[in-house]
Amino acid sequence: MPELSQETERGRSLLAFVGVAEVTGPSMVPTLRHGDRLVVHWGARVGPGDIVILRHPFQQDLLVVKRAVERREGGWWVLGDNAFAGGDSTDYGVVPEDLVLGKARLRYRPFTSDQRSPLAAARWALSALRPVFPDRSASRRLRAR
Repeated sequence: MPELSQETERGRSLLAFVGVAEVTGPSMVPTLRHGDRLVVHWGARVGPGDIVILRHPFQQDLLVVKRAVERREGGWWVLGDNAFAGGDSTDYGVVPEDLVLGKARLRYRPFTSDQRSPLAAARWALSALRPVFPDRSASRRLRAR
């Protein structure tokens, strides 16, 4: 399950509405990969399909990133985009509204040392920074599971 680095919590106290989080783990592949950075809008209104940052219901010191699929009685049903990774509402049920902290607005993939060739650097430059939009088709697909 993607958890977020501890820098996320420190950054949140410095900036009330916007922060940066680092993704670790495979549960949001292919949308997010290990090492991706997210620009998070803390306290934003969440809708179906949004990628959200939340406190784990059983380990509230752990922040995770998932896709909000639908609002249900008692909170949000959240799933990872990687069905084989687990660690989502299929394991712990509905996430209470007050544990959903914000939603991702941008995804940034840092430059890695193996991207030395000009072609690799150009490909990175074209794909490094992307907005994170609610993927309605994915949320419908995920809801069907």
